[in-house]
Amino acid sequence: MESTKKAAALALAHANLGLETYDRIVGALYDAALDAKLWAAALELFQELFAANYVTLILRSPDQTDMGLMIAVGDVEGGGRVNYLTYPHSATPFLNQPADRVFTVDDVMNESEWRRSPYYQHWCAPRGVFHVMGVDISTPGAGKLRFRITRPESAPKFSAEDRARCEALLPHLRRALHMHNLLDRSESLGALYSQAIGRLSIATIVLDESGKVLDQNLIAKEILASGDGLKVVGGRLEASYPSDNRELQRIVRNAFARYGTENITVAEAMSVARPSGLVSLGVVVEVVPSSEWAEGKGQPAAVVYIRDAAGKSLASSAVAKQLFNLTPAETALALELTNGLSLEEAAEALNIRRNTARAHLRSIFSKTGVRRQTELVRIMLNSVAALSRNG
Repeated sequence: MESTKKAAALALAHANLGLETYDRIVGALYDAALDAKLWAAALELFQELFAANYVTLILRSPDQTDMGLMIAVGDVEGGGRVNYLTYPHSATPFLNQPADRVFTVDDVMNESEWRRSPYYQHWCAPRGVFHVMGVDISTPGAGKLRFRITRPESAPKFSAEDRARCEALLPHLRRALHMHNLLDRSESLGALYSQAIGRLSIATIVLDESGKVLDQNLIAKEILASGDGLKVVGGRLEASYPSDNRELQRIVRNAFARYGTENITVAEAMSVARPSGLVSLGVVVEVVPSSEWAEGKGQPAAVVYIRDAAGKSLASSAVAKQLFNLTPAETALALELTNGLSLEEAAEALNIRRNTARAHLRSIFSKTGVRRQTELVRIMLNSVAALSRNG
């Protein structure tokens, strides 16, 4: 640890980079790692430090099927201070640079070669870019990200001090990008899992330690909006009937009581009666695992899963058609039957004759290998059709 501090201090001294400036830029980088909207602010500090006309972070290089993507700080073609732009250049003079090593144009070619290069003539010169300092940053699992700092020809070249400053800040830029990639991937997976649960018609409600509703998915919002069995009162989840509400609050309190104990995986369930007379809602409450680094109110502590057995299946008609090789008409009938309609009710809902519906059902039985309507409903509900986006 002591040697690391000494190395950092030497790097700062060599770069002639004041501690206040260093701290401000490093703080901005880690803020950006947590919030993608703040990357522009961090890059603007680099622009100020290096007296640059542009600072660019190329997030994705273009390939044959997709354009690249970059964040550019500087007034690009009158677009304003910050621009999120496509990056169309698959070939530049700076390809295949060693990872994590700061370079300038002078490290790659001489001035006359640079002036003659198509990249300079067609891209850089029209935008007032002449001096370029950059680094290709390696990030685990995300390949290289290209970082470029530029100045106009009227400005001085990037000096050894500029290079040293960039090298001093590079480890933090690399870590911040890696953190951002990990968090972004985690959020994407979390959103994907949440969508999958929603497509299975499972409502989810997240409660904090005080029992306040922190989050809910679309299915939960629909159930709570109906007020049929469950509702939110004063920011807290309640059941419609007093007896059900007492039981609901008990199992929620039990979940909070188990928080941080060995029984964290234990879940409790109950049925919640509905004033409408529809079949009761099924409710499961369990503890949300969390780190022990923080304490106090407001931390997520429990998740409530709700299943409405009377709700319609959200199975994708396109996927159901592909899975069982059904025609569009057969798929429509199968989904109506899955939603609990009788054959006659399904025929009426689809505006087809009963004999036509029976013919479709015989074909569905043949293709799916079942013999009874109840078996058809079971395989439809247990298939992966509900896990795909609706369509």
